[in-house]
Amino acid sequence: MKLGLFLFPESRDPAADDRVIDEAVQEAQLAEDAGMDAVFLVEHHFDGNCAYVDPATFAAALAMATHRIKLGFAVLQTSLYHPLRMAEQISLVDNLCKGRLIVGLGRGSLVNLHEYSGYQIDPDTAQERFEEIEDILLKCWTGEKVVHAGKYWNFEIPMLRPRPYTKPYPPILRSVASEASLAAQARLGRPVLMAAATAPGAARNIEIYRNAARDAGLATSRIDDAISQCWVARTVVLAPTDREAHDVGLPYFHQMQTYRAAQSSAFEAAVAKQKNQSSLPVLCGSPDSMMEDFTSLAKTGIGGVIIRFRTGPMPADFSNRALQLFMREIAPEISRVSELASAVS
Repeated sequence: MKLGLFLFPESRDPAADDRVIDEAVQEAQLAEDAGMDAVFLVEHHFDGNCAYVDPATFAAALAMATHRIKLGFAVLQTSLYHPLRMAEQISLVDNLCKGRLIVGLGRGSLVNLHEYSGYQIDPDTAQERFEEIEDILLKCWTGEKVVHAGKYWNFEIPMLRPRPYTKPYPPILRSVASEASLAAQARLGRPVLMAAATAPGAARNIEIYRNAARDAGLATSRIDDAISQCWVARTVVLAPTDREAHDVGLPYFHQMQTYRAAQSSAFEAAVAKQKNQSSLPVLCGSPDSMMEDFTSLAKTGIGGVIIRFRTGPMPADFSNRALQLFMREIAPEISRVSELASAVS
């Protein structure tokens, strides 16, 4: 199972934006130095929830600041883009990073309606726009003269430049937020990005994926290959001791929830629902406390896990220490379990 960093730094104070952006670059470099396989970027606008805002632009910077680690999007809010601009940006980043790109696509935020209004996009059209844009991306990356006549875009171009570095184009993963969308992608044999707070939750998602793909007539080998390219995202609050994680680290996570809930009624409702549940929506504790969850996840056959270490106003020193602690204490055991699972299969 591959290990990815979910780079999602919050900046509430505009005066701190430059510092937090610099810290995000440093966190990505630390992830590479520590041996992580990928760093994934998120996209949020107008609210400080993600300091660097524009993942395509920031990925270009990381392409120059790193050398080995893969760069992923989790995700580009596709419906907010003009498809030709998006195709150019992704192709350029693919060239800058020399094929290290993983393109995660989603229709757009399900909770931040101010992002749609800011870009003058009707959220009710987001899914249709998403489907049409993905079709355009593939046309632009694989064809020369491109003629498109659709519901939202009509154009003719001689050729999209630059051409993708990866042939025919970088890997595309769709984000799924429901069992129905997960099953729909499984029937097509497409790898996905999913969220699951625990290993049992991820295992349920994988079972849904397998059953839907099997019912669609896909061969077991193809299903296994698709799952090996899927990633699951999760948040951790990690410290050397359980007490420090709960007393010092966890309040930063709750502050993040409060901050986002104040900006979005949909997010506020999600937080209220979580509070009525007995378990936390985040792994919190020492390496020993969360070891079993990660080793169990490795046994599912999923391709990788994307881990968010920094939440809310958490200082970079706290989250960077957590990243290093994870890679020193937990990652070797994940590697061992993954190798045993591969040998058995």
